[in-house]
Formats: sequence, structure tokens, C-alpha cells
Amino acid sequence: MPLTTEDRLAITDVISLHGHHADNGEIDRMTELFTEDVVYDLTALDGSVLHGRAALKKAALDLGDRNPLAHHVTNVVVTGGDGDRAHAVSKAIAVLADRGCGSATYEDDLVREGGRWLIRHRTIRPRREPLTP
Repeated sequence: MPLTTEDRLAITDVISLHGHHADNGEIDRMTELFTEDVVYDLTALDGSVLHGRAALKKAALDLGDRNPLAHHVTNVVVTGGDGDRAHAVSKAIAVLADRGCGSATYEDDLVREGGRWLIRHRTIRPRREPLTP
């Protein structure tokens, strides 16, 4: 069954809420946007692969004052889905504590659990070089 408009809106909300909860320091609410067994891949940021909500929460808390000041998600595109699974890509802009900025792409696999869309797997890929044709 293809994704409905309501599914696509709910998926976009989940992706967008991540930044709101993170920026407000609502780490428990942020982690509730992910499945209990989430895989959160930070290897392209010279980090590790986090497994589970508890690891995601610990990583956010461990960053302390190195956490970004603001997370902005744009250009959310739901690229596939079958009714209970979906894939989405989005662009992320982070305002860093030193007032610099970073740009990345979120690649998310989502599942419907208990009537809610949750992120099961997220890979973050930073954009470090300008496009050169």
C-alpha cells in the first residue's frame, strides 16, 4: 500500500521535531522519535554508530556545551514507502556553539509502530566541500 498524504506529513513532522526537542533540551522527547533499537550512524562525522535510544541520549548529554545551538531541517523528501516503512532524505543546517555553521544530509529509514512513525535508522552525511562541476 502506498504512503498517504497523512503519512508523508507525519513523517515530515517526526524529522522536524528532532531539532525542536534537541534545541529545547528535551532529550527524552527527542529520543522518543526513534525506535527503541535505532541505529544512528555518525561515522561520516568522525563519530561512531550508536545503537538504541539510551546510547542516543547518552551521546547528546555527553556533548554538553558542544551541542549545536540550533538544528534546522529543510528539503524533506519522502522517497519511498510501502505503508508501514518509509525512506526520507532531508537537509540539515546546524548553528554550532562557536557560531559557525554546518550542513549535512539526513538519510532516514522510518517504520510505523503503534500508529506512530519513528526513525529506525539515521545516517548523517556532512557537506564539507562546495559543489565543483
